[in-house]
Amino acid sequence: MWNAAMWGAVSGSAVLLGALASMFLPIKKRIIGFIMAFGTGVLIGAATYELLGESVHKGGIKATSIGFLAGAIIFTLFDFFISRHGAKERKRSGSSNEGSGLAIFIGTVMDAIPESIMIGASLIGSQTVSWLLVAAIFISNIPEGLSSTSGLLKSNYSKKKILLLWFAVLFISSFSSWGGYFFLDHASEALIAGIAAFAGGGIIAMVSSTMMPEAYEEGGPAIGLIAALGLFASLLLNHFS
Repeated sequence: MWNAAMWGAVSGSAVLLGALASMFLPIKKRIIGFIMAFGTGVLIGAATYELLGESVHKGGIKATSIGFLAGAIIFTLFDFFISRHGAKERKRSGSSNEGSGLAIFIGTVMDAIPESIMIGASLIGSQTVSWLLVAAIFISNIPEGLSSTSGLLKSNYSKKKILLLWFAVLFISSFSSWGGYFFLDHASEALIAGIAAFAGGGIIAMVSSTMMPEAYEEGGPAIGLIAALGLFASLLLNHFS
């Protein structure tokens, strides 16, 4: 159980690392775009191989379809809502929206919860975490920490307050992972499959609406190849794990 909390904290810590890098290191936007492109590819692979593939195998196509579509639709609705309240560019390092800090934080939490739940659920019936899922979330969280912190600084948030927000994200990620293990431990395979597909749908909607546009804007045409390399890395992780 506590193993699940630990791995949730590991994935959530990447946001904090990205925040520290944004505060104290002169990182070029192009590099942020490249990291985000690679993370996009890895996340797409994780959603496909680890979440959707396993969901179809264990719970069937019906539960997977319902969960996947529900995840994509609900994420899009929430994303639309918080975007109208100042978090439209929460993953964009050039964001200068004044007063958007709380919406940026809520958007980051919204991204983190379903991912962390599935990290915990991946430990059910096994003592080994899904390395592909942890790696994918960790890699994608680094540029999120970089870009979101830049937006918060431009929204006049102090460094101390920003660090407190990201420590809160780390705690929420850890708790969500613990909850995914604790509450789904005795759930039916169909329910777990539906939740995994729900997370997969949310992840695909998230990378399409936030990570991909930012990556291309900052990195240019090269991000296509880098995203492909990220997907290839997820294939290798899935194959050898």
